Amino acid sequence: MLILGIETSCDETGVALYHSEQGLLAHALFSQVDLHADYGGVVPELASRDHVRKLLPLCDQIMTEAGVVRADINGIAYTAGPGLIGALMVGGAVAHALGFALGVPVLGVHHMEGHLLAPMLEPNPPAFPFIALLVSGGHTQLVEVDGIGQYQLLGESVDDAAGEAFDKAAKMLGLDYPGGPRVAALAELGTAGRYRFPRPMTDRPGLAFSFSGLKTYTLNTVTAAEQEGGLDDQTRADIALAFESAVVDTLTIKCRRALEQTGCKRLVIAGGVSANKRLRGALETMTRKLQAGVFYARHEFCTDNGAMIAYAGCQRLMAGQQDGDRIVSVPRWPMDTLPPITEPCSNGLVE
Repeated sequence: MLILGIETSCDETGVALYHSEQGLLAHALFSQVDLHADYGGVVPELASRDHVRKLLPLCDQIMTEAGVVRADINGIAYTAGPGLIGALMVGGAVAHALGFALGVPVLGVHHMEGHLLAPMLEPNPPAFPFIALLVSGGHTQLVEVDGIGQYQLLGESVDDAAGEAFDKAAKMLGLDYPGGPRVAALAELGTAGRYRFPRPMTDRPGLAFSFSGLKTYTLNTVTAAEQEGGLDDQTRADIALAFESAVVDTLTIKCRRALEQTGCKRLVIAGGVSANKRLRGALETMTRKLQAGVFYARHEFCTDNGAMIAYAGCQRLMAGQQDGDRIVSVPRWPMDTLPPITEPCSNGLVE
């Protein structure tokens, strides 16, 4: 079964072709970073308009690369939510128009399920069950995963997500959008030990996260440095390192707790923050000590992309799920409300 995947939840237009037996055939991504950089964040109306401009040309591009034509497509998957409503509606409208024209089933896919399943695209995918740390945009969650659609939420952020905290810290340090990668790059120049930031909610039991206080601590540190003689380049780098280390340690501590509480021996990290080098290193060290394994997608599939939507959509379309004639656009959508499926079409391994 050949599936066209469409991702338009926010500021990146992603498309991909995934075959149930041959795997990923082609994918393409257009990032709107330059478009939104002048505004310091995503402007929803501009994002929606750019998806309209880029989506069909990208679809034609990957079909040419894969050597297929539209008539070869057996199903279409698109991101139905969570995300920006206008951007979601662009992807949904295009998907349903193509599906109607081609006479193939169409299905709206949960954006975070796409991220969660992205490591399944790798040569060594994780087997079920596993613990998933989802750190993407406005989401920071720990989920126990027994299979596709079998999700139990273990903990999530009670305020700012890790990605949001990175973006806000970047603004405090005078860095451009997007903030996460720029904070990480600046932290590489920092001096360890000059500052130590708190590790929020790690001094009490539980798996919930909170990064709002860490954001405030960062602001107070920046303000104090400015008042003491100026925020020079080295001080900015030292603050970036202290901030990044606090986020990484917090996520690592909570992941260790989740593994110990559930007895699970596999950890998946997914979403944009999962590309952070310091976080990957910390989780690899932690899981090694627990004699567990950690899995993640290649860097290009950590951020929003069409491949993860095509893969997730393949699983559910093969199980007979589809939208019918209704375009689904859901800005907020709890992942644990998704129906389970028991037979993934490929790469989904069960221990």
